[in-house]
Amino acid sequence: MSAHTKPTPASAKQVRVHHLAAAKERGEKITMLTAYDAVTGTLLDAAGVDMLLVGDSIGNVMHGHTTTLPVTVDDLIPPARAVAAAAKRALVVVDLPFGSYEAGPVQALATGVRMMKETGVAAVKLEGGTRVAAQIRALTDAGIPVVAHLGFTPQSEHALGGHRVQGRGDEAAEVLADDALAVQEAGAVAVVLEMVPVDVAARITEVLRIPTIGIGAGAQCDGQVLVWTDMAGMTDWTPRFAKRYAELGQALQGAAEEYITDVKKGTFPDEAHSFLE
Repeated sequence: MSAHTKPTPASAKQVRVHHLAAAKERGEKITMLTAYDAVTGTLLDAAGVDMLLVGDSIGNVMHGHTTTLPVTVDDLIPPARAVAAAAKRALVVVDLPFGSYEAGPVQALATGVRMMKETGVAAVKLEGGTRVAAQIRALTDAGIPVVAHLGFTPQSEHALGGHRVQGRGDEAAEVLADDALAVQEAGAVAVVLEMVPVDVAARITEVLRIPTIGIGAGAQCDGQVLVWTDMAGMTDWTPRFAKRYAELGQALQGAAEEYITDVKKGTFPDEAHSFLE
């Protein structure tokens, strides 16, 4: 670990599934960020984040796709394994990508078992409400913790008409609430609410026993999640719901430019960075 990396204290308690419910009961907010590699996972874990999500957003963020749909189980296993190995405290969750659970409980269980065995994560996440309740139940019954995902669900973006807020209007809000109750009763340990009106997310949070983790769903959710590259300002564009806590993209480009200049001028490597007799 770099001298500039704050190590996770040896006494820090590893976050487990039951700690999520306990945090909700205490009114303590839950923090979650995405991570796709060991270096980033180590840094975010040392910062004290409660949960790390190895999301299928890797497709947009790291693989250059315009949606998450092309991401496969094989794509997610290596990064999930890396983040799980790096995290000492955070609870690590991996997405089940599109096409790996929709066929039904048998397919979902097979994918979930493979993810758990080959990566070392602590939970899986899948999108959908009532329509995937049977999958959530099968995974839960097999001892695999499940985080649900409602509201705007990126794997269904074509069916939803693009990146649109979900749950607007009384009827849509009622359907969303019913879905939240369905995933809870199926055994989900938490539910992500993405791009949901603040008042709707607040009502769902109040009704559910399990924690809600918001992304574009207001401050009254039990926790928050962001894609780490949005949070850290790695790119020029950031979603409306994401706050840029740094400008790491500019810093990285600047460092690369300095390196290029030094190499071109012949000032790197200098004596301090060379092996002498």
